[in-house]
Amino acid sequence: MGHTPFGYRIENGKAVIDKAAAEQIKILYQSYLSGDSLDTAAKKAGIQSFHAGISRILRNACYLGNEYYPAIIDPNIFAAAEAERIKRAEKLGRILEPKEETEVVFPTVFYIKEAAQRFDDPFQQAEYAYSLIEMEVHEDGSQ
Repeated sequence: MGHTPFGYRIENGKAVIDKAAAEQIKILYQSYLSGDSLDTAAKKAGIQSFHAGISRILRNACYLGNEYYPAIIDPNIFAAAEAERIKRAEKLGRILEPKEETEVVFPTVFYIKEAAQRFDDPFQQAEYAYSLIEMEVHEDGSQ
């Protein structure tokens, strides 16, 4: 198990809710859903963290509860906060759409004439060798 999320503490090997910190988490969600920015909501909740840290708290699914962590946040509130986060990000143009990757097929088979000249300069020899390539042969055998 890694870092214990804010709002929990470990007692006798089990995660238990830290009542004061859990109340801060609930206030954070309520403030954010009421329209406050991340920083303002964190200040109202009394949480001192940086912007990305507050964002991670809002996206941390362990607050819903699982086999190790008891629930702090209701699933409806968690879903509403995520929807609000996405709405604000779209409004600010911060949603990155994945670009379609085009598959690049590099030719692997060529027809090449036999070399008739030799050069001492390796760059000149390479230029000459590339000039001998006549055509590309595709995988299916077409030219």
